[in-house]
Amino acid sequence: MAIILSAVLAYLLGSIPFGLVLTRIAGYGDIRKIGSGNIGATNVLRTGNKKLALATLLLDGGKGAAAVLIVFFIARSYDCSVMGACIGECFCITPPEIKQALYAAGLFSILGHCFPVWLKFQGGKGVATTLGMFLALAPLTGIAACITWLLMAAIFRISSLAALTAMISTPVSAYVIYQEPLLAAMSLFVAALVWYRHKANIQRLLKGEEPKIGKKKD
Repeated sequence: MAIILSAVLAYLLGSIPFGLVLTRIAGYGDIRKIGSGNIGATNVLRTGNKKLALATLLLDGGKGAAAVLIVFFIARSYDCSVMGACIGECFCITPPEIKQALYAAGLFSILGHCFPVWLKFQGGKGVATTLGMFLALAPLTGIAACITWLLMAAIFRISSLAALTAMISTPVSAYVIYQEPLLAAMSLFVAALVWYRHKANIQRLLKGEEPKIGKKKD
């Protein structure tokens, strides 16, 4: 039950389309009709509003982190190892269940961003939400991914290439640093999902047609 509730909460939080909401409030209309049509920070940047793009980046990353942290603090309040033996029918979970609930929260926050129910399951590509989620769930993996993204973006000025490279680093660092097979497996699935969401970008990269960061048109 704890895992199911964590997944539902994380999905609903992850499905909030901040890029779409912010651009509409700012008077840019539907961001899905601009540039690549994506609702993420990179496409918001194509409006020319850097502050709006930064806000989208932080909020999309924040919802991934928040999903994990909220579940963590709620779960800890019902931790059997802290409370002692359960009495009667009280809602009480164990440390292994907490770990599984956190992994579920992390995964479903990304699924919510990529496939939001509010937008007929047509959402973003999940990069910022993934980075935020890892910073909360496995900080060293999150930091490694962010550094990888920043280095690749600085060198090549191509957001999708930076994102794809950063995603490759997550299952590797998760396994090497934390030596947790379940975390590494979840990281591998998330990386594969983000790569799948970038299939059009990958095709443009292979053709040498992928736009640079900040370019207003594809």
